[in-house]
Parts: sequence; C-alpha cells; structure tokens
Amino acid sequence: MKIAVSLAMRALLLGIALSQIPAVGALAQGTCPPGMPPGVFCGERNIVHATAGTYAVDGDHSAVLARVSHIGYSYSVFRFDRVSGTLTWDPAAVSRSTLSVSVKIESITSNVKDFASKLAGDQFLNAPRFPEATFVSTAFRQTDATSGKVDGQLTLMGKTVPATFDVTLIGAGKGFDGNPRVGVTARAWIKPQDFGMPAMFVDPIEIVVDTEFAKTP
Repeated sequence: MKIAVSLAMRALLLGIALSQIPAVGALAQGTCPPGMPPGVFCGERNIVHATAGTYAVDGDHSAVLARVSHIGYSYSVFRFDRVSGTLTWDPAAVSRSTLSVSVKIESITSNVKDFASKLAGDQFLNAPRFPEATFVSTAFRQTDATSGKVDGQLTLMGKTVPATFDVTLIGAGKGFDGNPRVGVTARAWIKPQDFGMPAMFVDPIEIVVDTEFAKTP
C-alpha cells in the first residue's frame, strides 16, 4: 500500500513538473522567447511561411565555413564572412526556383595567427586573381517538407565544377525588420583537386553554409 501511494505521489509530482515545460509543438511553431520587442517575429520551421518572391542574402547573418582535414589529425575550420546573393523562390513549383551566391575570398578567417592572409594569397586561394567564389543553381529538388537538394555550378579559383548542396530549412516567417525571412543551412563536399588546390589538400573539403534571406520589396 505504501509503495502504491509513493508511486502515485511521484507520478503526480512528475506531471506537475512537466506541465511547467512549454510544449515542444509550441516551440516548433516559432514562439519567441520572453522580452522580445514588439513587431519582432521569430522564425518557424514551416516552409508555408516562405512566401513566393525574390530574396537577398543577409550578409550580417550569413557565413560560409570550410572544414579542411589538418593532415589527418583533425578538421581546421575556416570562415568566409562576406556573402551575397539572390534567391528567387517559387513554393508552387520549387523546381523553378533559382539561386546565385557569391563569396569574397579575402574575407576568410582562421584561428592561426596571420594564416588567413596566407590562405587568401597566391600560394593557396589566390584572391588577388580570383577574388570571388560563386555558386549558381541549375536545379532545385525538394525531398520533404523541410529539406531538399540544390544542384549547380561552383566556381572557385577560376574553375567551374558541378556541386550539390543538401539544404535544410531552419526557419521562415515575417522577420524582424519588416521583411519576411527564410533561413537555411546547406552542406556539400568538394574535391580540392578539381579546383587546382595545392597537393597537400588530399581529402574532400566540406562546405557548410548558414544563411538568412530577406525578401526584397
């Protein structure tokens, strides 16, 4: 009898505790945390909120990361901070959507002191001669409600190679500056040899893109 009462009390206390936690569904629907200013709308992981139109990359909330094998010991992560581009989104016919993105090579950063300027120099990415890397889509392929693949042509160091990015929706909504927004993360692997990189780059390089698009008027 005592055991049954004890179990019942534990169940009651657990129920009270769980009732104080916001429902996962509410969080998934883009509920903003307390204290946000009026007129700020948080993103929801729901593609319905990505309305048709032309969007521009928000350079302040975007970055391109390159994860490069450090001679087999670990992965060195380099970040490109200056990203721009345009997305034309057609939710009624996703395959007709288009994307064009440009990255300034000289904006690369590194944890290693003075290494970023060397990476951007003649020995590696040769930014003086090839100041930008670009990606221009050739096909959009939606795979489920929040993800898909974008095929296109990636140009780096003057060489153009087909590439496919796996894209996942992070959030979409009314935005925080009066412009609707869409945020995604995208990943692709490239072969450094395809772009004429030095022989020391043997393993494939992972490219990770985290970006927000703001709808243009």
